[in-house]
Order: sequence, then structure tokens, then C-alpha cells
Amino acid sequence: MKKVAVECKGIRLSYGNTEVLKDVNLSIEPGEFFALLGPSGSGKSTLLRLIAGFNQHQAGQLLVDGKDVTDLPPWKRNIGMVFQSYALWPHLSVWHNVAFGLVERRMDKATIRNKVEAALEMVGLSQFGTRRPNQLSGGQQQRVALARTLVIEPQVLLLDEPLSNLDKALRVQMRQELSALQRRLGITTLFVTHDQEEAMTTADRMAVLDRGVVQQIGSPATLFDYPANTFVANFVGTMNLLTGKIKERSGAAFTLDVEGVGDLRLPMDETLPESARLSASFRPHTVKIEVSDAVADGRYLWLPGVVEASEFLGEYTRYRVRVGDQSLTADQAHYSGLSKFAVGSNVKLGLEPSQVRLFAA
Repeated sequence: MKKVAVECKGIRLSYGNTEVLKDVNLSIEPGEFFALLGPSGSGKSTLLRLIAGFNQHQAGQLLVDGKDVTDLPPWKRNIGMVFQSYALWPHLSVWHNVAFGLVERRMDKATIRNKVEAALEMVGLSQFGTRRPNQLSGGQQQRVALARTLVIEPQVLLLDEPLSNLDKALRVQMRQELSALQRRLGITTLFVTHDQEEAMTTADRMAVLDRGVVQQIGSPATLFDYPANTFVANFVGTMNLLTGKIKERSGAAFTLDVEGVGDLRLPMDETLPESARLSASFRPHTVKIEVSDAVADGRYLWLPGVVEASEFLGEYTRYRVRVGDQSLTADQAHYSGLSKFAVGSNVKLGLEPSQVRLFAA
């Protein structure tokens, strides 16, 4: 199967006066597993359906393998799509569901039989060909939908939240199977999801969309560690945010006067925005939480606070701590015998300067 690239160049799409996609530019590499991540209404499913040919953009180019497919109908694009609902024919057996696209293409019976058997074996359903969809589990139905799409040997595979109807344990299993299958086939794949964990555990790269605008593109680690703006920072993981005015710039550091907290001394950075107001952001797992009278580690910036609430999440405990007028979140790794901080405890939070990201406020 040939690996192909997918490119969106200046794609714009509107419904009446509502602009749904705004100058979208994406370049998806051949054989790449690429995720489109964003909240409901961000335009991610609209973009996926546009690539499939079900939506039509008013401006820009859509290239598959270097060729503009804008004017091609869906059935001529050689693109396969797995829908959120799976869209299986309830009156047909698993075998005939998978064979459906080949029958429509008027292939001979021997070719259809060989391709269907190979596709069912690929997804581990060789023994289920005679069953109907309602005799299968959710995970098995998802595999049938995948086999039905792959059997036509598409150049590009589109997945529109295919795991959203599964319970949590099955979602984890299926995303691992999906990732392994995609790696084995090497097919260029676009995966739409609003679930950051799904995107980060499966994708080579991903794009975060908000209100039709691509906010950032990069590897999961890049978007998590170096978000381009506060939207990405808050959508890809959990983020603390302290906003204030720059009070003083001197040498290798500057002072941020944080509203309701006070002065925060931070190192200068070549990426420091040219703005009088800044937001300092940092992930909860990078925050150190200690009893208030513990010896201060000089590597951290320490803020006094009071524990407002805590959640035990198994691998870690998440604390909400009141610091001045602000509520901050700190995660503490859990291990057997570790004592929790009680609500009302006086603590101090340590911020690691290298883990603080700055944005114009």
C-alpha cells in the first residue's frame, strides 16, 4: 500500500454567515498517524468530513498525494472513513458488511472472498463472519467497521471519534490495537477526538483546533511541554495560570506582580512576550508541595498556601491550594504509607522556574 501525504492549504468553509474553518493549513506526512484535537464545535469533524468529500470548502486546496481532490466526489477519492456510530448494516452478517464496498466496486467473487477473509483476520474476527452486528460487543463492532474500511485499500484512513461509544477499559485496549494496526499497515491516518489522552497516546503529531482555527501543530510532547497559547495549555492537560504585570526587569530575571498573590521572580527568557501583562503557567505535576515549615529547596520559587481540597486518584493525589486570592493545583505522586495533607493544612508550593511557560495576557 502506497503511503501518501495529505495537505490542507488555506482551507475555508462557511455555513451562511458562520465561518466554521478559517484558513486551515495542515501538512500530514505519508504514513503518519495524525490527530485532530479540540472541543465540540471546534471544526475538527467538519475538517475530517471535508477531506472525505462530504463537505465542500469555499477557498483553499485539498491535496492527497500531491493532487488536488477538491472537485472529486467521495467515491473517487480512495479515502476510507470509520464513523463514530460504526454505521454497520444490521441485517447483514459481519462477512457481508465487510464485503459491501467490494461488491459495490463489482469485483469478482474470488477476489472479494480473499480480501474479506484477509481483512477479518487482520482485525482478529475470522471466526465471527456469520454473526450479525447485534451479536457483537462494542469493540468487535468497531473492528468490523475498521475491516470494512480497510478492505477497499484506501490511501487515507479517517477515524471520527471511533472509540467514544466504548467504556474506558475497552477504549484503552482498542486504541492500543488501532495504533498497532496502523503502524503495521503504514496507512496515512487522521483521527478526530476531543479526548486528549487518546490523541497523546496514539498520534505521531496532532493539531489543536478552536473555533475553526488551528492553534498549534506538533508532537504530543511538544504541545504538552511547550503550548503556543493559553488555550492549548489548558486543553492539552491541566494547567495553573498566574496573571500579573511586569514590575521590574533586571539582568537575567524579572518580577511579575501577580494579582492577589504578590511578586513572583522569574528568569528572563528569549521567548518572553513583549507585553506589560503576562500569564505564568505551569503543570500540576511540576509543583512541589511541602509542609509550611519544611526547609526550602533553593531550586524552587516558594508560595505559601492553605489546602482547600484533595482528590485521591490512585497514582497521585491532586490538591487544590489557596495561594493569596488564587487557587492552584498540585499533584503529589502516591505510594503506600504516604500521609495526605488535610484540608486546612498550611503548606507551601514550589515552582520549578524551567517548567513555567509565559504568555501575553
